[in-house]
Amino acid sequence: MAENKSAIGLVWAPKVPPLLGGEKNGSRRSQNQIKDSTLNPVDELVDGLYVPPRDPRKLNKLLKKNAKDTAGKSWFDMPAPSITPEIKKDLEILKLRHVIDPKRHFKKEGKSKSLPKYFQVGTVIEPASEFFSGRLTKKERKTTLADELLHDDALKSYRKRKIQEIEETHRPGGVEKWKNKGSQTWKRAKQRRK
Repeated sequence: MAENKSAIGLVWAPKVPPLLGGEKNGSRRSQNQIKDSTLNPVDELVDGLYVPPRDPRKLNKLLKKNAKDTAGKSWFDMPAPSITPEIKKDLEILKLRHVIDPKRHFKKEGKSKSLPKYFQVGTVIEPASEFFSGRLTKKERKTTLADELLHDDALKSYRKRKIQEIEETHRPGGVEKWKNKGSQTWKRAKQRRK
C-alpha cells in the first residue's frame, strides 16, 4: 500500500496558482493564470476558500477594512459601541446637562456638536454604607437616563416653572393704554384733558 487514500474515496487539494518566475517559455500562460486567480468582487472564494489578493495595495486596503475600530492603546483599545436610539437620547441629554440643573455649573463641551464615537456605559453600584443617603429606590430606577429625568419630581417642578415664565413673556398683552394700573390712571386723565 504505497498510496494513502481515504476510506471514503474523496480527495481534496486546493488549486493554488503558480508563483511568478519559473518557466520562461510559459510565462504568458502563468501571467494569465495569475490575472484570473486575483479576486474579483463577484467571486471572493476559490474552491470554497478565501484567497487574499496578491496586490499589496489591495491587501492593505483589505487589512484596514477588517481592522477593529478602537480608541487606541492609550485608551486600552476601547471599542466603538453601536449607537441605539436609547443611547443616542442619553448622550444628547448629557450634552445638555447644564440646562437640567440651574444650580450646577459644568465645564463647557468642545465645539463639536456631534456625539462621541468612543464611550462606555456602566451601572453605578452603591456601597452598603449609602443605603439611606445616596441610593435610588427601586421606584426611582429607570432603564435610561431620559426616563429617570422625566420622573424626577424636583426637575418636574423646575420645568413647569420655566415653561410658565416663557409663556408669560410670549403672551400677547394687548394695548397698554387700555390697562389702568395704579398711579398711571392720573397721568392718563391729565393727558386726556389737554
